[in-house]
Amino acid sequence: MTDRPRLSIGLPVYNGEEYLAESFDALLGQTYEDFELVVSDNASNDGTEDICRKYAAQDSRIRYHRLPRNIGATPNHNHVFAESRGELFKWASHDDLYGRDLIRRCVEALDERPDVILAHTDQAVIDGDGQVTVPYEYTLATGSPHAPERFRSLLFEPGGDDFYGVLRADVLRRVKPMDSYHHADRTFVAEITLHGRFHQVPELLYFRRDHPTRAERANPSKRSRCVNLDPRRAGLLHPTPRLLAEYVWGFASAIRRAPLSAADRRECYRHLAAWMTSRVRPNAGERVEDRAPVDPALLTVSVDALVAGREGRRQA
Repeated sequence: MTDRPRLSIGLPVYNGEEYLAESFDALLGQTYEDFELVVSDNASNDGTEDICRKYAAQDSRIRYHRLPRNIGATPNHNHVFAESRGELFKWASHDDLYGRDLIRRCVEALDERPDVILAHTDQAVIDGDGQVTVPYEYTLATGSPHAPERFRSLLFEPGGDDFYGVLRADVLRRVKPMDSYHHADRTFVAEITLHGRFHQVPELLYFRRDHPTRAERANPSKRSRCVNLDPRRAGLLHPTPRLLAEYVWGFASAIRRAPLSAADRRECYRHLAAWMTSRVRPNAGERVEDRAPVDPALLTVSVDALVAGREGRRQA
């Protein structure tokens, strides 16, 4: 017998006291329960440690680590995966919310489809109060059996948040750990999709919170975002042109490392060349969270009804 969980959830956090308890409630209230929650506190100097220790004392599935210094967001994301034990893995953010059935539906999708390496659900952007502002359709072709088509889709189409899906851990171990240059999460997911198909569960269960203190908002420049990802990016050795060059090279390197046929590899390189040309066009690189908010009166989804821990917030 073993106490090894089927799934590991990795939650890296730094100064997350504002929303951390809500995320804990949403994750610990999942209808799927065979998981461990690996929390790595990046030397927070707010109330994060107290919140983590309180929840860890109440639920044995939580494994809490406090780092002695801030190593940056990217090394901390890689750290929680290195500490994980499950055959499946999911990254979680301290400020996002998760419908009760999110993990169960993703695990079921993986069990039913042995060739799928990542499963996620439909998503929406929420504000600081947890209210939906931008629901959006998943239009990426990551479910295609053709690797170059999956890669092309990730290059050209916005949205997805596949980084926060449930993945097969053995696939994650075969790809290069996430780096800390500009948009390194995109090249990381692109490399993963070159290893196999994704599956999108057609059910709105993931809610990405956009708020003024979110890392992307608090660090508006490319360089400041990269320094937040890894403090070693500070200084003259990491000017913006280098960060952008590493971004493009990250895609090229992913193609080179992936288990592709010669023909598929050439097709991926052609898609990459076309994408680089497209970046000079106006409005290239649209962000989902920058779309106009929807009229709340038109929404049919209730975050409070779907997410554990928010029952008392429901409106009569």
